[in-house]
Amino acid sequence: MKSIMTFKKGAALAMMLSATMISSAHALTVYTAGPGTLAKGLASGYEKKTGVKVNIFQATTGKVMARLEAEQANPQADVLISASWDTAEDLHARGWLLAYQSANADKVPANLKSADYVAQGISALGIVWNSKSGTPEPKEWRDLTEAAFKDKVTTPDPALSGASLDLLIGLQNGMGDKAWALFDALKKNGMVVSGPNAQAVTPVMQGAKAAVFGAVDYVSYGNISQGESLKVIFPASGTVIAPRPMMILKTTQHADDAKAFVDYVLSPEGQAMVADAWLMPARSDVPAKRPLLNELKVLPTSGDGSSERRAVLARFNTLFAQ
Repeated sequence: MKSIMTFKKGAALAMMLSATMISSAHALTVYTAGPGTLAKGLASGYEKKTGVKVNIFQATTGKVMARLEAEQANPQADVLISASWDTAEDLHARGWLLAYQSANADKVPANLKSADYVAQGISALGIVWNSKSGTPEPKEWRDLTEAAFKDKVTTPDPALSGASLDLLIGLQNGMGDKAWALFDALKKNGMVVSGPNAQAVTPVMQGAKAAVFGAVDYVSYGNISQGESLKVIFPASGTVIAPRPMMILKTTQHADDAKAFVDYVLSPEGQAMVADAWLMPARSDVPAKRPLLNELKVLPTSGDGSSERRAVLARFNTLFAQ
């Protein structure tokens, strides 16, 4: 009798382990840049809808891409959500993406989707100003070159922030040589090139600096909602947007689950979570908690592709290394 009980216990344990392995094998792996709380919320909502577990790796776009590259021999990611549209264009050119157009993308504007990637949401770049800094409220980019902002301005490093580099290109496209005169004046006024977006915003939020030139907006909107004395300002002369592309990797072993995840993120429920993270929803029929595209003057960032981006970055780095 004891041997029978032992056998039953062993069989039950084997079944439990087998079920765990099956569950793990069918888990969907999502690599994402951006708000961790948003990623967790979307994963939780998707799991409740489908029963499929979601494993999340959340980091900066640079770290996400480095991990993706390192895992080429043994790919782990099924879905990738980046903070840079360039990521999707690059991976598309390399043939890494699985073509998929969700029915829920019907309400996404044409310029925010393609055959194999689609915007999850959109942020914009603006001036983030500390209203308790004792400086006058800036209205335009050039206002940060005034004496009141001497040594009081930060900016994200365009080498680490694709959106920051987009702003440089957008201003160059919109202003021509006057853009470089602006960058030179900012440099002479003591603007500091920080690390990624958060490193540029933190000293302004803490009061050590007064304003950020070209901050990604949604983080600061979140800080404002928690009582921080910040204000996000979009210059009337124009700014750039940063769509966050979502894509399925061609190496996925769970294509149906990955497609269902994209469907969920683009559903009204998923897009409401995107809006709650202070991003613009990709869908035009989902309400937002912040200014939308039709309230901004958006500067063009398209040009000669990666060669232009390298040239602009090199020129900016040379200017600020002087």
